Amino acid sequence: MSIRLPAADGGYRLHRPCADPLAPLVCGPARSRRFYAAAHVVADPLAASMQARPVVDWEATLAFRHRLWAQGLGVAEAMDTAQRGMGLDWPTAAELIRRSAAEARAVGGRILCGAGTDQLDPAGGHALSEIAAAYEEQLAHAEACGAGAVLMASRALAAAARGPEDYLEVYGGLLRQSARPVVLHWLGPVFDPELAGYWGHRDLEAATGVFLKVVADCPEKVDGVKISLLDAERERDIRRRLPPGVRCYTGDDHHYPELIAGDGEFTGDALLGIFGPIAPLAARAALALDRDDPAGFRELLDPTVALSRHLFAPPTRYYKTGVVLLAWLAGYQEHFTMVGGFQSARPLPHLATAYEQADLLGLFPDPELAEARMRRLLAMYGVAS
Repeated sequence: MSIRLPAADGGYRLHRPCADPLAPLVCGPARSRRFYAAAHVVADPLAASMQARPVVDWEATLAFRHRLWAQGLGVAEAMDTAQRGMGLDWPTAAELIRRSAAEARAVGGRILCGAGTDQLDPAGGHALSEIAAAYEEQLAHAEACGAGAVLMASRALAAAARGPEDYLEVYGGLLRQSARPVVLHWLGPVFDPELAGYWGHRDLEAATGVFLKVVADCPEKVDGVKISLLDAERERDIRRRLPPGVRCYTGDDHHYPELIAGDGEFTGDALLGIFGPIAPLAARAALALDRDDPAGFRELLDPTVALSRHLFAPPTRYYKTGVVLLAWLAGYQEHFTMVGGFQSARPLPHLATAYEQADLLGLFPDPELAEARMRRLLAMYGVAS
């Protein structure tokens, strides 16, 4: 049995669904690395069409997080993968953080939560004091819920900052008052064009200098940094220049196997959007590192890069569409509807390729269900499969 899939060139190709998917895996967290999967949210498909504000299916959303914890992965909550700045407002994100942190405590799961400034009016014109106060509100909320915080890049700060000194002032104040070490997230313009020139410079070397100064001024308050530039050499350079004890969580969804494996002197941790879709393989790869089996790690993770590069292809910010598609095809949610209607952000051939590549990796627990759902999607577009 095969399924006919549309191609980007207007033609079709036949795909024979996988007959041997990955077996279920339940394990504890890896000892040699810290792996966090940035998790998506499951929208309520009926309420989404009737409500102005986003409505989340809490049961399905939290069940997905329990699935990640059961495979030994940490959860990075309320990050850009959860559509922060792309449909998920701050009140809903705050509730998401509260609920997920409580679930993490109940099962002993690792969790980090995004803290930003997205409660501010996106029209802009905010003073630095307002931006700092917005950050402080979200940081305090994450810490009050018992979670570690990821200080996310701020569109408001990018628009308001006059130069590097403003970034040093805002981030320095946040670090000095944080109750526990945080993760600093540098999200590049490839993910969000409004963040161009972050840290006060468009030149990457100059921006790197400011970023590292933020860390160096208060290293005891920085658990790690998350680099999301899709620039492997830049990330390696930053890793070499970090103070001792500060982790480097790769956010590079194009080069993560090599960046995690390291070069003998430096190894990496990871906080990745791709880890949700490839969780069964990411968990197995982490266990391979615990066994001191770097070859086995690469054998498991290298084949996933093609899928990741496809999902994170330009415009990269729409990668969430592929993430949610694969969760639906895998049976982890009952629909392919996203907050803000972003299920329509990618064309059908892109979705078809995502299905094919994920299926070839054995990522669908029930390949027949995935095939049936893909046929249903194709039919909705008028494509006979």
